[in-house]
Amino acid sequence: MKYAHSFPLLIKPVSADCNLRCPYCFYLDHMSFYPDQSKHRMSDETLNQLVSSYMATNQPVYTFIWQGGEPTLLGLEFFRKVTSLQQKYGKQGAGVSNSLQTNATLITDELAQHFAQYRFLVGVSLDGPPNIHNRYRRYPDGKGSYSDVKKAISCLRRHRVDFNILTLVTEANVNRARELYRYFSDQGLLFQQYIPCVGFDVDGHLQPYSISGKAWGLFLCQLFDEWRLRDTRRVSIRLFDSIIQKLVFGRPADCNMDNDCRKYFVVEYNGDVYPCDFFVSHELKLGNIFTDSWEKLVNSPVYKEFGTRKSALSDACNNCEYLAFCNGDCPRRRTVKKGLHASPSVLCAGWRLFFKHSFSEFERLAAEIKTELGPVIPTEKI
Repeated sequence: MKYAHSFPLLIKPVSADCNLRCPYCFYLDHMSFYPDQSKHRMSDETLNQLVSSYMATNQPVYTFIWQGGEPTLLGLEFFRKVTSLQQKYGKQGAGVSNSLQTNATLITDELAQHFAQYRFLVGVSLDGPPNIHNRYRRYPDGKGSYSDVKKAISCLRRHRVDFNILTLVTEANVNRARELYRYFSDQGLLFQQYIPCVGFDVDGHLQPYSISGKAWGLFLCQLFDEWRLRDTRRVSIRLFDSIIQKLVFGRPADCNMDNDCRKYFVVEYNGDVYPCDFFVSHELKLGNIFTDSWEKLVNSPVYKEFGTRKSALSDACNNCEYLAFCNGDCPRRRTVKKGLHASPSVLCAGWRLFFKHSFSEFERLAAEIKTELGPVIPTEKI
């Protein structure tokens, strides 16, 4: 069976369940999404159906992204079952990729050893040094999680697990880009991802932990200035990598920069399927892996409509010189109005500030890479 495009799976084996209570987590409200159970755990039957049906499709690489909530709540035995099923249903010559996003507080030597053996890429949530990280990343009793995360990083390093750092940029660290970058880089944490924190209350106002567009732009400018001094070939920052990839190959790595929102499927603990982690809602439920084929899910009218949300742009977006590198930003950060017209992203001013500041240097870096790669590399028109 062939599909118009490949589709990774972002799997939530414990749904929104988590051992931390970070105030800014957008899944705090989602904990009651499935009210029939106090705990949400993927069953063996669901896991088997998930792996077997997905690996029966025709994919260049079978990509499993384990997320939550906190997926390590399931422990070592669950991930042993995962890799066993992948081996059982895998095809000769077909690649399998596993990645996992975690708050890292439950990483053990045994779990790290398993991740290393099966080449999991682990994303560790770390918002900065302890005074910043512990501001929001806390246990239910209010205790900060920094010391446990640092122990986990040592554990991952000890077992040679590939991992990167994911930092949520909030009002607590948005004015400290240089400090964050130096803090991570000086510790040899050279694979970094920065995510802007934008949350709205029921009235559509930004939550206190959220950042403004201008603050986001200044953060990125300061981050870029630190990075370009000596680290353009040493430190990987996902956003910067995606911009360069777009310039070199004509396609971005970051879904925020693309022109279609159909990039993966979210699979909940019970097999329910949704189009995006930020849009797990009853009206956007696409189906369930027990009752619907992947072909049906790919061709779902709801999924198709969801993909078009990116094209609902404001006049300001359509006239922007950086449109190809933003495409209006993630729809969750803009408001779609009647007639499929949208207001700009709340981060629009920041994106423009950043691109104006950095774009010529990105073009220079991309030109260097194109020269190094040679003329055989295909480049799509931007």
